[in-house]
Amino acid sequence: MDVNQVLAGTLSPDTATRAAAEQQLSAAAEQDFAGYLITLSRELSRDDAQSQVRMAAGLALKNSFSARDFTRLREVQTRWLQQIDPQIKAQVKQYALDTLSGSDIRAGTSAAQFIAAIAAIEIPREQWPELMDALVRNVGEGSTAQKQSSLAAIGYICESDDQDLRDSLAQHSNAILTAVVQGARKEETSNDIRNAAIMALSDSLEFVRTNFENEGERNYIMQVICEATQADDIRIQQGAYGCLNRIMGLYYEKMRFYMEKALFGLTIQGMKNEEEDVAKLAVEFWCTVCEEEISIEDDNAQASNEGSTELRPYFNFARVATVEVVPVLLELMAKQDEDAADDEYNVSRSAYQAVTLWSQAVGSQVVPPVLGFVEKHLKGTDWHYRDAAVSAFGAMMEGPDEKVLDPIVRQALPVLIDMMTDSVVQVKDSVAFTLGRICEAAYESIDPETLTRLISALFEGLSSHVKMASSCCWALMNIADRFAGEPGCQSNALSQHWQASAQQILAVTESTQDNQLRTAAYEVLNAFISNSANDSVHIVAGLSDVVIDRLEKTIPMQQQVVSVEDRLTLEEIQTSLASVVLTIIQRLESEIAPQADRIMQLLLSLLQSLPSKSAVPDTVFGAIGALANAMESDFEKYMQAFSPFLLGALNNQDEPQLCSVAIGLVSDISRSLEHKVQPYCDQLMNSLLNNLRSAVLGNQFKPAILQCFGDVAQAIGGDFEAYLSVVAQVLTQAAGISAQEETSFEMLDYIVSLREGIMDAWDGIIIAMRAGNKVQLLQPHVEAIFQLLSQVYQDPNRTEGLLRSSMGVVGDISESFPSGEFAHFFRADWLTLMARETRASKEFSPRTQSTARWAREQIKRQSATNHGGVQMS
Repeated sequence: MDVNQVLAGTLSPDTATRAAAEQQLSAAAEQDFAGYLITLSRELSRDDAQSQVRMAAGLALKNSFSARDFTRLREVQTRWLQQIDPQIKAQVKQYALDTLSGSDIRAGTSAAQFIAAIAAIEIPREQWPELMDALVRNVGEGSTAQKQSSLAAIGYICESDDQDLRDSLAQHSNAILTAVVQGARKEETSNDIRNAAIMALSDSLEFVRTNFENEGERNYIMQVICEATQADDIRIQQGAYGCLNRIMGLYYEKMRFYMEKALFGLTIQGMKNEEEDVAKLAVEFWCTVCEEEISIEDDNAQASNEGSTELRPYFNFARVATVEVVPVLLELMAKQDEDAADDEYNVSRSAYQAVTLWSQAVGSQVVPPVLGFVEKHLKGTDWHYRDAAVSAFGAMMEGPDEKVLDPIVRQALPVLIDMMTDSVVQVKDSVAFTLGRICEAAYESIDPETLTRLISALFEGLSSHVKMASSCCWALMNIADRFAGEPGCQSNALSQHWQASAQQILAVTESTQDNQLRTAAYEVLNAFISNSANDSVHIVAGLSDVVIDRLEKTIPMQQQVVSVEDRLTLEEIQTSLASVVLTIIQRLESEIAPQADRIMQLLLSLLQSLPSKSAVPDTVFGAIGALANAMESDFEKYMQAFSPFLLGALNNQDEPQLCSVAIGLVSDISRSLEHKVQPYCDQLMNSLLNNLRSAVLGNQFKPAILQCFGDVAQAIGGDFEAYLSVVAQVLTQAAGISAQEETSFEMLDYIVSLREGIMDAWDGIIIAMRAGNKVQLLQPHVEAIFQLLSQVYQDPNRTEGLLRSSMGVVGDISESFPSGEFAHFFRADWLTLMARETRASKEFSPRTQSTARWAREQIKRQSATNHGGVQMS
């Protein structure tokens, strides 16, 4: 193949050309990986090649060492380690290093990424020991381009997510610091080099803890960074403030001296910088300060409660700086960009976040400066300051003492409600959001008369402008949540507003053409339904007719869809309406029975009408699950019509989300129908087992499938015997999966979830066999269960849920074999310790402690029996 042409093709704007080129590269790598590496790395290093071709070569090389899936990543790394001749590896690495020496910065940057990919494999294995020294030498002695590219390589190496590499970098901290600090000094005349050095320094800060412990080294590093905040180049200023943010997060306990001497003044200066990107980073420095101090206070409070005297250093930086810094932040909040997108993070929004965090960090101390700003600007003529005043009031709702906030909120609420008619929509939107903050954090300050005005104002705002939809809906949902009263109450504060509110929501959803507004309004309706008191249930029941009618009318609309936009709009409407049906069923529970036939027929018709790859079935299945829970065994009359859809979703491995919902639905239906689910079990179990063996579905499905086995077993009792041997084999195989030395955090989480699924499955199976008087069928599997319990006890990553499930299995085995057939297993010291520790943990819920207490009693009872048994191997 023509390498230049193929590499250029990978950068083509034409999708077909790009895909064909990528396919050619992939095929070449599979056919001869060593030749592929040599060819592309040689092309990368060629000074006479086109810049974009060299860049594409570096990108392709880097990608050949990358994989999103952990298992695949290990395969890729193993191929390099075991299948490539050492001489070829040396040549490939030399080509990459040679590229750093060229004048083409784009090629050098691409080579830097490739070097980082190899470093992630070799440095943790103590290979390529000369790499860091070479990069340091380049920074000290090389040309401008070589220094810049080498610093980029150091940065890419340090920012890698590979945990093995990150663990190995600490031993290279001296070399890393030597290079990056040298390049970041104010004496460096090239701003490009200085910028690259500052970026690399930011990435390396996590690995230089040993150097930061040394006062002299720490002082020099901080001096270089502080001087960089004063650079003429905006990029260097940004990088420097970014470094300060990371340092505060990593080394808070070392920052007292520097805060007093420099950082306080530098960051205030930075916040006032005309360059927004610099100002944002200076603001974020104080966000980091607040986050650290909130975390430290929480940690120290927990340590004190546990009787520990080892407390983290706490310097009250935010509290000390409140009077000087908060007014600067409030002024920045008035620098709104009226054209900014909703998700755009500008200096005004960063300042709002800082004030919010400041309130949480210092509590009531934030109230005077914020209140002074609010009183000065709330009724001002400049809408920017009106908006900032309103937002600042909302920002301090979490943190100050309730007794301090209560009179302030009561006094402010009438004014804020009146401001829902402000002439500027940005202000009205901020008012609605602030009212939502009040409803969330200070709802006890809202009296009944004010609540009436508040609800009315929010519904008027909801109808007045689409831009306000999200904030108004959020505030209304907070009202529904906070004024719901006790579960099962006869009446609550919403009752007198319920019918009018529902009618307004229905009117808005019927009239608007805006998808975002419609979806948000239906979410409000769901919140009102979920939190309705008993005296509003009849209104909810009446509402179901309207919602069902609307959903029925959407089915013929499938024939009118002519564009992707039409389809998305229709799917959003159907999903929203189906979610309301789901919520109504959950609220009415068994009282939904008179409507059940109509609802089920509608949901089946909707499933029948939907095209493939639709997002609607997820919510429809959720509604059907809610109906099954509500109707319990009476749901059986729908199973013949519904089971083809359920099996179709279970077997649809091309749509993992739908398949996942279907797995959960099998559990719901099994619990509801109990033994009546038995006629459908052969097909359901086959589908579940196929999914368990699937190479298409990810590991995350397996715990839920195993748990589902337990639910099916409990439902059909002794009839689960038909599936016991194959399920027991699956559970034993799954129990054999354990953490290896190089296991990722994701894998550790998966193993814990998998074991929890195994325990839930055994729990259901044991209960089923006991109910069917077939406990003798469990005897061949008891030893394997106790082996897994032992693994769970030894696992430092075990969770509360896993321990609770394990304790349940221990108790159930004991009750299944009360004569002590397996008493020798119960006499193991580790089992007693496991139950005792689980029961005694103050962090665990009463449910977990109760289960452990019961298991402990069973262990004692079994240990007292004299029945013989085979010792556990």
